[in-house]
Amino acid sequence: MKKALRHVTDFVAKKSGMWTTLGIWLAITVLLTVFAPSASEYKVSSVDSLPEDAKSVIAQKNIDEHFKDAESIPGILVLQSEEGEINVEALGLALDKVSSANINGLKEMISFSSLPPQALAGFFSEDKNTVVIPFSFDPSLETDELEASLEATKKIVTDETGSTVYMTGPAGIAVDTTNLFSRADVVLLLSTVGIILILLMVIYRSPLLALIPLLAAAIVYQVVNQLLGILGANGLELASQSVSIMSILLFAATIDYSLFVFSRYREELKNYEQKFDAMKWAMRETGIPVFFAGGTVFVAMLVLFFANFGDYKNFAPIFGTTMFVIMFASVTLIPALFTLFGRKSFWPRIPKYEEQEVKASSLWNKIGSFVVNKPLIAAFSILIILVVSALNMFNMKYEFDTIKSFPDDMPSREGYEIIEEKFEKGDLAPTTVLFESASEITEDVEASVMEQLSKQELVSSVRPTGVSEDGLAVQYQLTFGESPYSEKSMDALEEMVRNAENIVKASNAEGELFFAGETAIKVDDRSVNDRDLIVIVLLETLLIFTLLIVLTRSLKMPIYMMGTILLSFLAALGLGMFLSNLFFDIDTISNRVPLYSFVFLVALGIDYNIILISRFLEERKKHHVKEAVQIAVTNTGGVISSAGILLAATFAVLMTQPIQLLFVFGFIVAVGIILDTFLIRGILLPALIVLFEKDKN
Repeated sequence: MKKALRHVTDFVAKKSGMWTTLGIWLAITVLLTVFAPSASEYKVSSVDSLPEDAKSVIAQKNIDEHFKDAESIPGILVLQSEEGEINVEALGLALDKVSSANINGLKEMISFSSLPPQALAGFFSEDKNTVVIPFSFDPSLETDELEASLEATKKIVTDETGSTVYMTGPAGIAVDTTNLFSRADVVLLLSTVGIILILLMVIYRSPLLALIPLLAAAIVYQVVNQLLGILGANGLELASQSVSIMSILLFAATIDYSLFVFSRYREELKNYEQKFDAMKWAMRETGIPVFFAGGTVFVAMLVLFFANFGDYKNFAPIFGTTMFVIMFASVTLIPALFTLFGRKSFWPRIPKYEEQEVKASSLWNKIGSFVVNKPLIAAFSILIILVVSALNMFNMKYEFDTIKSFPDDMPSREGYEIIEEKFEKGDLAPTTVLFESASEITEDVEASVMEQLSKQELVSSVRPTGVSEDGLAVQYQLTFGESPYSEKSMDALEEMVRNAENIVKASNAEGELFFAGETAIKVDDRSVNDRDLIVIVLLETLLIFTLLIVLTRSLKMPIYMMGTILLSFLAALGLGMFLSNLFFDIDTISNRVPLYSFVFLVALGIDYNIILISRFLEERKKHHVKEAVQIAVTNTGGVISSAGILLAATFAVLMTQPIQLLFVFGFIVAVGIILDTFLIRGILLPALIVLFEKDKN
């Protein structure tokens, strides 16, 4: 591969090769833009997260089979009056008007005018100034159609009652989530470009060094966007969240590899008078590490295909496509662009032929000297910081209530929190229980099963909601005394699922129990996520460890390279959570965050390891271990620290997002990258090399 890649980079560094390379990239970009669809045409608010064999998924399928009209998008209409009790008659008329308005996709809404007073009381809060009204829509509605139908319903009820109306439940949340991401994507892209441009200008004080990497990123972005559009047209669901994170990954990785290329190019411009010769020799030393780094991230993203969780599996083709394009751009497009501009790329600090390469007083020269002279002190001091940071992981608490991650003023969250405040916590999302039997279910069996379900831990109430036409299945609505999203309720339901056979036996019945609904979904979500975390961490660790053996041709060096990466990840998670609580008053995280953080911190962190170790191995051919470490730290310290600051700032842009999951994920990754950049790659890893790598006799 080294020979083949050298032929490619040597060709790109020639004048004819440079123009050919730029022409090919321009042609590909134009052709894809004209003939391929855009990724935005196939974006969806979410994908099916749970696998087909998840118990809650099976339960819902069985419910849909027995109750043919059960499949729908449920929602909750929340009315709140600021002027005392809600007028029941006005509300009844309003709901009748909604029912007769032929609103697109509206399947079912309770008619208050036909209910007796005792039944009505259950829909009102104790003070009578808040009411919740369940409704459902046809699941075939597109999001924009659903939004229009919700707005039509809301307008009628608001006009007729004068109350403040909120749409919540899955229908309201789906619409709000889509709107949230459609606005957020524009902010994210503009913020990313802006922060990169500003930081490049500040760090390098050269307009072209800021614009050339961004030009490369813009070309790569357009190519990736159209390729994802092709995948979308062929059936791949492009989740909004995945596409948002993809744009961060794309800009971060492209800018990083641009920095590695132009840093070595600047060195070689001092050794070669011709810009083409300088790029040729720069890419001969940088091409393999950069391409290998991109390839490592690429295969690390493909490992996500082994996940069972839909969100993670959705990352694999989207991130894999992105990294595949970036890999080839890093050894073709990026060097071609810098060769085109030559020494002018670095204006006003233009590197001169035969200029001294590194000043002895540079910061990273001093750090390199400290590390090689006192490796034990350097390594031990950093290890203490990392271990202490990692220990905070034991204080980690997960939040399973997804809507709590949305902005406070999002209408569906406001309605949700009104229900939480005014009604029993369990009413937010009751669990649907299906009892299925091979023989017709009698009233005694129905009552007996309900009685046994009522005796289970944390259960507040159970009521039957219907018997199937064939009499072989009965459906119950089970409400917990705690929030349906709390770990207490999840643990209680998980125990019920395990104990289902005994519950049926205690009912003197024969059949099977199935549990569906939000709490059941969260139980499966937790189980699948825990499985994926273990599988992906093990597979990625083994994969990257193997690739490091191939790169270094050593077994010993990859051990402490991989060890520092894993310790850095644990420290980032622990320190990130501590700082999130300290500065942002966020004391819980989504259970997605650890795996998200692991994939990006380990996959991208390995890049810096590869750049440092590649330079060390290059210098090791000519110098003793300590001298090689000193030169490697001195020459790569500046570019790695610059790349790390840019990468951290790019992921920190996720903190502009109105989703707490992305906010915390972006912050933790930014913290981890800073730890990687300055403590791991700058001090700990070089110190370990000095301690464990020995000079050959």
